[in-house]
Amino acid sequence: MTAVLVLLGMIKLPSLIPGAEFQLSAPYAVCLAASVGFRRYLGIGICSSVIQLMLGTHTLWNVVIAMVFRVAAGGIAAKKPTGRVRILLAGPIGTGCARLVLAALLQVPVIPLLSAAFPGMVFTAVCTAFFYPVFCRIMAQGRGDLCQKREADS
Repeated sequence: MTAVLVLLGMIKLPSLIPGAEFQLSAPYAVCLAASVGFRRYLGIGICSSVIQLMLGTHTLWNVVIAMVFRVAAGGIAAKKPTGRVRILLAGPIGTGCARLVLAALLQVPVIPLLSAAFPGMVFTAVCTAFFYPVFCRIMAQGRGDLCQKREADS
């Protein structure tokens, strides 16, 4: 799970708007948090950040922003019972929180950062809608039906 998160974090899909590229790791992360729970997801995310730092593909700034996303999006997505609307909104909210922190750290206006991130937020929600059912089927084959168990725990 960590290796997939690392690989998807390295792949950036371009956008017509500068600074609005999209990472497939965001919808994967939301699905992961909803499936395995917040603590396990956070551990996977920390391992991913350490690997990316060691590989030189991320800086400390990238790790800080990624951790803000992980705490916000993961905390929302992993909340029981797992609801579809919550899962769809977790990624965009996590991205929004990360951009707010980035704006504060860089001391720049937040609106341009959020505007550039908006297409990615929409893409994250759309991809999550498609990925989550597939992710649950994969998890059911490999580790038991965690998605249904987490939804039934309500």
